[in-house]
Amino acid sequence: MPGMTAQPEITQRDLRNRSREIMDAVQGGQSFTVTRDGHEIGELIPLRRRRRFVPRGEFVTMSRTASGFSVDALRADQRDTAEQETDDPYAR
Repeated sequence: MPGMTAQPEITQRDLRNRSREIMDAVQGGQSFTVTRDGHEIGELIPLRRRRRFVPRGEFVTMSRTASGFSVDALRADQRDTAEQETDDPYAR
């Protein structure tokens, strides 16, 4: 695709033989395109890390544009869910 940075290509054999080195690079943020018999078969990419917290300023900004919240609607949903019977085949 135009405008995308090329990822280094590694063969299936390289992945097998140099797995520790390659996984260390992935952990460090590097991505790879994996090939087999000269054909691209997949990408090895690092997982995105989830943030553990949201800064206060960002939370305030998000809260201002959030849709309304109805405590009554939440309680009605909880009540309706709690009143449902389970289809437990082992219940007597």
